[in-house]
Amino acid sequence: MSTVKVVKGNPTPEELAALVTVIAARAAAPRPAPDTGRAGNWATYWRNTRTPFHPGPGQWRASAHP
Repeated sequence: MSTVKVVKGNPTPEELAALVTVIAARAAAPRPAPDTGRAGNWATYWRNTRTPFHPGPGQWRASAHP
């Protein structure tokens, strides 16, 4: 258990109780899980800008032009 020390001022018991309540609520709050299912911004950008490759006669020429 950690200790809260008042360095400056003279808080009332109600103010200390409010401070301890806020600190305890903050420590008990669940942290959101990191989003690992999404690609990074760079990969997402290229996924949206590329057109799919459709093989066929003469398509190698079209692949150089957007």
